[in-house]
Amino acid sequence: MKAFEKNIRKVEPYVPGEQPQRKVIKLNTNENPYPPAPGVAKALKGMETDRLRLYPDPAATPLVEELARFYQVQPDQVFVGVGSDDVLSMCFLTFFNSKKPLLFPDVTYSFYKVWAKLYRISYECQELDEDFHIVKEDYYKENGGVIFPNPNAPTAIYEELDVVEDIIAHNQDVIVIVDEAYIDFAGRSALELIDKYENLLVVQTFSKARSMAGMRIGYAIGNPVLIQYLNDAKYSFNSYTMNQTSLACGVEAVKDVRYFEEGIQKIIRTREWAKEELEKLGFKCLESQANFIFAMHPEYDAKEMFEALKANDIYVRYWGSKRIKQYMRITIGTREEMEALFAFLRKYMNK
Repeated sequence: MKAFEKNIRKVEPYVPGEQPQRKVIKLNTNENPYPPAPGVAKALKGMETDRLRLYPDPAATPLVEELARFYQVQPDQVFVGVGSDDVLSMCFLTFFNSKKPLLFPDVTYSFYKVWAKLYRISYECQELDEDFHIVKEDYYKENGGVIFPNPNAPTAIYEELDVVEDIIAHNQDVIVIVDEAYIDFAGRSALELIDKYENLLVVQTFSKARSMAGMRIGYAIGNPVLIQYLNDAKYSFNSYTMNQTSLACGVEAVKDVRYFEEGIQKIIRTREWAKEELEKLGFKCLESQANFIFAMHPEYDAKEMFEALKANDIYVRYWGSKRIKQYMRITIGTREEMEALFAFLRKYMNK
């Protein structure tokens, strides 16, 4: 090691899902298979390029106000960032500064650990039960903060709102973040609780139900004090996190409520049909409440199946970590994409 390397912060980075730059059946990173709302395309076509010479609104006011209207909250309860990953990272930096450990599930997003190590936050992973559900009592102990996704990833398991509230109620002296990237495909949101618990922050995204993963828009909703702390941290290193195009397109995506709701139902219908088809092939599927399915087959090795699928240009996600090494995560694509997946699996299994 060179002398200058001794003072460099070293981390083991998060590895995102593959993004092949050619046409494949892409069921690996939980993107929406359908395009964004029609108004998004109109916003792009109608954008005056002369606006790009100007800095964007640092407060992201049009998008903040549109989200506030949609969720029936005040604008000072909304924080917008460059994707929910950016928002969550900002939350780690801002809210988790205790010497006591941050608590989150053992099977969840791997970037929780990455951020904790990057920001030198002490943490403890709490084991999910044998059915991959959160054990709420594990979060009653003393801690420096709590974060968990609902529905969880990669399991797609949704915890009912009474379970979520119980965890929040037992942790009112620390910040509790509920990461709801997939909530639109599931049940009741913790947003119902933000006026009851001032220590609660709910984070959501445009990448899933709103079909805008490529635009990178995420947001947090909570009480104004927490939002102000987030903005203070943001303005401390980058005032202009949201570009002109993202702001304009994001507003149009939120406005079209009918398109949003119809798209969600289309994916849910495909998901339920896909679970039945996988089970016919002998797969065990967890009870998905997201836009993906977490599945394993008792007779076939998951890694070998994953590699066979990839060799045939069908991309799903596989991790290989201890508790989930026999599982694959399968994003819900179009009906045609799912049919192609099942056709390959039938051939692979000689069925």
